[in-house]
Amino acid sequence: MAAKRKSWQEKLEDSKGLPKIVKINSKMARRLKAKPGDTMVIPAPIEVDEIMKRVPKGKLITINEIRAKLAQKHRATIACPMTTGIFARIAAEASIERGKEDTAYWRVLKSGGVINEKFPGGIEKQKELLEKEGHKVVQKGKKFIVVDYEKHLASL
Repeated sequence: MAAKRKSWQEKLEDSKGLPKIVKINSKMARRLKAKPGDTMVIPAPIEVDEIMKRVPKGKLITINEIRAKLAQKHRATIACPMTTGIFARIAAEASIERGKEDTAYWRVLKSGGVINEKFPGGIEKQKELLEKEGHKVVQKGKKFIVVDYEKHLASL
């Protein structure tokens, strides 16, 4: 019999020994645009969720700002881009699963103000929620961008 899949909430709460600070080696440094010897925090999923929950209505945050806050919190040079992105998606899905939407994932943008197509409901749902909060969303090529998103960044 196949193992039961974990719920999004279970994934959110499963820290797997994280957060963890790792030293960046020369191979990682090139990929991360960092220096060998710098440090990187691999955050716990719940830490990403906590930051996402603090973004007030009408305000926005980028995934890179979340990474900067995590790095600062753990006194690391950077936060892992891959796990931070994955954990933001887990936080978003867990919020939907709880039926509360208490983690306002639609306020979390990729760099350049781009809407994250992997979040629940895809671009259409996030566009609708962002516009309801007064933001203007435009399409540029295949991407959907929040106009003047920089003016609406939350200072957490």
